[in-house]
Amino acid sequence: MNLIEAKNMSFTYPDGSKALQDVSLEVKKGEFVGLLASNGSGKTTLLRCINGLIKPQSGEVMVDGAPVSRLSQKTLFQRVGMVFQNPNDQLFASTVSEDVAFGPSNMGLQKDKVRSRVEDSLKAVGMEGLGRKSIHNLSFGQQKRVCIAGALAMHPEVLLLDEPTAGLDPMGEHKIMELLQKLNNERGLTIIMATHMVDMVPLFIDRIYILSRGKVLREGTPEKIFSDQEMIRDAKLRLPMIAELIELMKREDGIHFDRTPLTIGEARRELVKMIPLRELKKQ
Repeated sequence: MNLIEAKNMSFTYPDGSKALQDVSLEVKKGEFVGLLASNGSGKTTLLRCINGLIKPQSGEVMVDGAPVSRLSQKTLFQRVGMVFQNPNDQLFASTVSEDVAFGPSNMGLQKDKVRSRVEDSLKAVGMEGLGRKSIHNLSFGQQKRVCIAGALAMHPEVLLLDEPTAGLDPMGEHKIMELLQKLNNERGLTIIMATHMVDMVPLFIDRIYILSRGKVLREGTPEKIFSDQEMIRDAKLRLPMIAELIELMKREDGIHFDRTPLTIGEARRELVKMIPLRELKKQ
């Protein structure tokens, strides 16, 4: 059974903008799924529908077989955590610990259990020992981590993230993605992430949904998705930079590749195959 399933969802904003048009999505327990799209393609609206913040005008969302419309907000927010793109939309308390404790406290947990969840969540995101620090004195990347910790403190089954790497430098982007991959691998947390960072996708994400103008164009593994260059262009996206280089070498230099690498590691292995053994550096 799918842990998250959206069926034929549509949503139009009051100004007439069609954010979602007959969108369907399936996510199994333990998957790391990306919603890859350019800005304004409906990925944020889709996340908000999954989390119950927006009610679709047609279609429905199921969490572990139960319609979201029949779940209480308390139950839904415990099972499906949400991390917004801008930390200012999520952080409101004076200190790190107070912010992370908000959700568990509202669940009515005892103080010692709340404290334990706060400590565990901060440790999980690499923010242990910073509980007393003021939110306003954190770096932007640290604020992003506190947002994730706040969601983790609810012990959700699913974590939704809207552009979690937005506004970060390249090193910060990579560290956040490594953190999410660790949560997915070690905690078995199911993750659905909206992003337009095509270069990160092949490194970390299992499966991709391509959205464009409120519709799902295609779904599949990164290798399958990025093999369809026409569809990628139609979605106003591009290939990962490594794949762009390989395609250029195919087209302009006539070099044959059995497959199109999507990462530096894959490209290196493909290129090494083409180099005569006598030219390779001796070990």
